[in-house]
Amino acid sequence: MEQSKHIVILGGGTAGWMAANLFANQWGAKNVKVTLVESPDIGIVGVGEGSTPTLKRFFEMLNIAESQWMPRCNATYKVNIRFADWSPESGIDNYSHPFICQTDTFTQKALFVNSRTRRLGLDTHVKPDDFLLNGILAQQGKGPVAPDNFPFDMEYGYHFDSHLLGGFLAEHAKTQGVEHIQAKIAQVTRHLNGDIAALITDKGEPIEADFFVDCSGFASVLMQKTLGVKFTRFKNNLFNDRAVVMPTPMDEQTIPVETLATALSNGWAWKIPLTNRFGNGYVYSSDFISDDQAERELRTHLGTLEDAQQCRHLSMRVGQLDQHWSHNCLGLGLSQGFIEPLEATALHLVQVGIEIFMTEFEKGEFSDKYQSQFNKTISERFERVRDYIVAHYKLNTRKDTDYWHANRDNQHLSDSLIQLLNVWYKREDLDAEINRQQLNSHFGTISWHCLLAGYGAFPPLAAQQPGKGDLYKEQNIAQFNQRCALNFASHQANLDALKSTNSVKS
Repeated sequence: MEQSKHIVILGGGTAGWMAANLFANQWGAKNVKVTLVESPDIGIVGVGEGSTPTLKRFFEMLNIAESQWMPRCNATYKVNIRFADWSPESGIDNYSHPFICQTDTFTQKALFVNSRTRRLGLDTHVKPDDFLLNGILAQQGKGPVAPDNFPFDMEYGYHFDSHLLGGFLAEHAKTQGVEHIQAKIAQVTRHLNGDIAALITDKGEPIEADFFVDCSGFASVLMQKTLGVKFTRFKNNLFNDRAVVMPTPMDEQTIPVETLATALSNGWAWKIPLTNRFGNGYVYSSDFISDDQAERELRTHLGTLEDAQQCRHLSMRVGQLDQHWSHNCLGLGLSQGFIEPLEATALHLVQVGIEIFMTEFEKGEFSDKYQSQFNKTISERFERVRDYIVAHYKLNTRKDTDYWHANRDNQHLSDSLIQLLNVWYKREDLDAEINRQQLNSHFGTISWHCLLAGYGAFPPLAAQQPGKGDLYKEQNIAQFNQRCALNFASHQANLDALKSTNSVKS
């Protein structure tokens, strides 16, 4: 690239500053100037405070140690998501979806085989988290930081304060040469070919660039309001459109190393542990429950009935843009789309979108040569994540409200999801079907087994049992995982080590 390029990001928050950091890290030495423009009057939505393991890769790419950012952001480790009360009729009060690590290659096949055997009516052990090391660590309250003598790679996510994380990322980006402008944008001008030409501040000052990134949140100032990109809602199979959020004190002696997602009357509530508090929220559908009713139900659920602790109400627009890259503009974060935070996929989709964009943009010599390919890839990512979230609702066995009945009766399913469920209930090979559909870049075979086995989606047990064929017992998987877990310290010990490491460096 001979000529310099200027990329302007509209909007801060986690998505905007993630993009700024990754652009500066990748292109800082390639004549690419990065500017982030944000209004000082617009805060961070901060609906979720959890991540998938992709965020671990983000910090590794930037060479930022956990001791640098985690204590600053009141962050904790996350190895698991526990789902409570989603499938009571199956007799299962809760199940887990652990993050997958390297040791699971030794045990995952046993989970697949046992699940298929159980679908044939034979009594096998099919509790997903018993097969997966992070599931065992969650049960024992241990952190995922492995000692040097443990020869396997661990994968995990984090819980964090999104406001503090946004501030940390802003500081780091500016040390990497990112220009930060605080200004209100009053107008957006365009070239004759439709490309965005400049952002005009309320003082009449133009901010010109070759390429723009829209991180303006649900307002989608550039992608929708300026370029007119259509937004497709997922309302026909994801009913939830509201959330009420409220923090509560950290009242447990041992900080959990997992997110808790509890099904309530018309949606579900998250409980996310930070070092200083719990983050709580109730995601629900306004078609089935009012905002006031949802707030009262959340307060009852948390045992915090007094009004002294204020709640915050949020609207969610669930869906995605028909094009995530249009003209000379990329949509990221809430401006490009949103799928409710049930599996903490929001930041995952942001980060994956940035990484794929950087690959395609640079491969095309900083042109729109691979724009169509990028849009197809990202739309597919959103669709397949949607399928996995939809399955949580479709497979529920609750009978208490019309909301859960409507979700279970919903027939608006993608062909991909229909085929996956058909393969499962026909007792066929789910792993082979996931490979055939090439779904492992989204939610892979282990994730689908955690969901389907975790819900107890099995037929009644056969009358005659052979008394053998349970690989969990025959391969002594419990002992293998228990021995692996001996290498790990408590979650609190992991967090204390971060502080001591940070104090030594400072």
